[in-house]
Amino acid sequence: MNYVNLIGKMSSEPKFLQLEDGQKVVNFTLSTQEPYLDKTGQPKIKKYWHKMTAWGNWVNIIEHQASKGTNIAIEGRLTTRFYQDTKGVKKSISEVEINDLSII
Repeated sequence: MNYVNLIGKMSSEPKFLQLEDGQKVVNFTLSTQEPYLDKTGQPKIKKYWHKMTAWGNWVNIIEHQASKGTNIAIEGRLTTRFYQDTKGVKKSISEVEINDLSII
């Protein structure tokens, strides 16, 4: 099962693209936090940044209702895509593809 559930804050402005076939896609970064205790028992917070991708109706919702700093909850799946950079080196990128989204 490939299932991702995150609650966090949009830490970048969304970047909107329209593909040649007319599909719309949006990419942004979501930051999440995880509290923990350090070796001395003091509370600390670990921060994570996740690359996010949304398609279809989610693009319109993000475009009209969300921006950097917006708190959101997402459900999605982890995807990895491959590409070649300008020097011909094969690279990969992992991101969460959004299946459901709530602005909180």
